[in-house]
Amino acid sequence: MSWPRYIANIILIASQAVGRALSRAIREELNASRQAAASRSSPGRQESIHKGAVHNLKHGMTLQARKRIYLQEAIQILNVSPNLEREEIKKRYDHLFAVNDKAKGGSLYIQSKVVRAKERIDEEIRNREQSNESNSKEKCPNESAKREEQNT
Repeated sequence: MSWPRYIANIILIASQAVGRALSRAIREELNASRQAAASRSSPGRQESIHKGAVHNLKHGMTLQARKRIYLQEAIQILNVSPNLEREEIKKRYDHLFAVNDKAKGGSLYIQSKVVRAKERIDEEIRNREQSNESNSKEKCPNESAKREEQNT
């Protein structure tokens, strides 16, 4: 056999192998999309999956070293205003969590980031509420002392 014939034979064999691999990959992808569509059709199952994912994300964090994110990063992840309104945060969290659901082809990594961002923002809201309560308690005794001085 001549060299051109060897080269043509090699190209032919290589293209057949690539074709088989490509067709197998397409078949696997179609099966995965069918399974995802079937799991989307049962709403009760989706809710249980959602609860299980939240549980795993929350309790998985206690097992590993807690890595905190900055408040600014959390605000950017959830795309909320720095005013930290609970309704807006809840709405964005629910949307992003649902969009990044693994069953819908989403990313568990991004879903985890969304959960961590909400936890950080919730923590900041609690801290602000506690500081407001402590500030109001501090102001109340001062105001009552001022009133007593004015009355005498």
